[in-house]
Amino acid sequence: MATDDQNQIRLKLNKGSIPGLGFGTYAPGESEDDVYKAVQVAIKAGYRHLDCAAIYRNERAVGQAIKKTIVEDKVTREDLFIVSKLWNTCHKPDLVRASLKKSLEDLGLQYLDLYLIHWPIGLKEGGDFIPKDEKGNVLFSDVDFVDTWQAMEDCVDEGLVKYIGLSNFNSEQIQRILDVARIKPVINQVECHIYLSQEKLIEFCKSKGIIVTAYSPFASPGHKKMPYTPCMEEPTIVEIAKSKGKKPSQVIIRFLLQRGLVVIPKSVSPNKIIENFQVFDFELGDDEMKKILALNKNHRTNTEDIALTHKYYPFSIEF
Repeated sequence: MATDDQNQIRLKLNKGSIPGLGFGTYAPGESEDDVYKAVQVAIKAGYRHLDCAAIYRNERAVGQAIKKTIVEDKVTREDLFIVSKLWNTCHKPDLVRASLKKSLEDLGLQYLDLYLIHWPIGLKEGGDFIPKDEKGNVLFSDVDFVDTWQAMEDCVDEGLVKYIGLSNFNSEQIQRILDVARIKPVINQVECHIYLSQEKLIEFCKSKGIIVTAYSPFASPGHKKMPYTPCMEEPTIVEIAKSKGKKPSQVIIRFLLQRGLVVIPKSVSPNKIIENFQVFDFELGDDEMKKILALNKNHRTNTEDIALTHKYYPFSIEF
């Protein structure tokens, strides 16, 4: 399923492949200029997979960085694997194409490589990204994500996107899609790190031919809900990193890659962006992999609390 060379791991898709190590562009506290510079650093460092989303509100900056690196002959469009995501307020089938087209316009692209339904949770259409009533309650939409999926398939037919997939879907929700899908999802992007191993969900996805992408691979450092030692300071990780002459972050990324996952670390620090890509010159042994896997605590940091009462809230079941 995966091929490994000196500077990337690629996972096979039905008509191509996806780079196993991608660059996450979610940067809520950073300026567009920071994102613009970070994406350029990432591409020059070797990243060819860029993970974007409408809700990140920075796709225009990402697009400008892509254009600059192409103009400078650093890469071609065909070298890149670019992902975006449909936001929750656009689940109505007649809004899907327009949302994808808006991302394409902002990114300056003719097509996406992959488009994901960001969450199974629909929010009230129109207006704000997080619509609320006068009392501050989040307003839900009752659109069924199965109907959304059929509109996603139409976008593939039109040539606007090569592949489509899911994000933050549980096993039952994935199965509902598979039961009706004319075009099957190729990816399910979920939170996954040393404290949230997602073994059952990953096994389920693999059994259905779906690749899992791990977001928040460092468990959202500094997150207020983290009751455990930060991933980078976890003694087992630190010990293995020292033995390999590597950084803890590099060990964590390598661990996830060796599990057969796509990994999308994010940073705007040039040194960290480059450092996070330097994971193809070492391997973890079976015992090291087992030690890290044993750190799992089934701890989720991205719980999407605003949607706890939504009928499609994905984290109410084990996986």
